[in-house]
Amino acid sequence: MIHFERNLSVDATQDEVWTVLGRFMQIDSFAPEIVSVDALMTGDIGVGSKRRNQFKNGTSLVEEVTDWVPQHGYTVKLSEMAAMPLHEASADIHITSVGGQTLVIWSFDCHVKYGLLGWLLGQTLMKMMMGKIIDGNLRGLAEQVHAQRS
Repeated sequence: MIHFERNLSVDATQDEVWTVLGRFMQIDSFAPEIVSVDALMTGDIGVGSKRRNQFKNGTSLVEEVTDWVPQHGYTVKLSEMAAMPLHEASADIHITSVGGQTLVIWSFDCHVKYGLLGWLLGQTLMKMMMGKIIDGNLRGLAEQVHAQRS
C-alpha cells in the first residue's frame, strides 16, 4: 500500500472549516479539478453516502463514505476509477483545532496495479500528481472557508 498525506493550517475555527467540508455533495466548490458532482444517493450524508466526481480532464470516479464524524472529518473509498492505475484507494480528511486555527490533514492510500513497476510509479509519479491535487484541494478549502466569512 502507498500512503501519503498533506496538511494545511487554516486561519478559521473547526466549525467554520466543517461548514464547508461537511457539504459532501459540494466538493466542487473548493476542489479545483472537480467540475461537478453527481449525488448517487438521497437522504442524510453519512456512512454509505456516494458521489460521482466529474473532473476537468473528462474522467470521473465514485467516492463512498466509510467513516463520517461530524466536525472532525470523513473517509471515502474510491471506485469506478478506470482512468487511474489503481486496484483500490481511499482518502481521509481529518480536521482538528490547534492554537486558534484548524489543521486539515488529507491523506490518500492506494494499491497500484502492475506489480513492482506500478509500485515504483506510485512512489514517484502518483505521489507527485496526487500531492498537487491534494495541495490544490487544501488551498481551495481554505479560500472557500475565508469566502464564507465575508
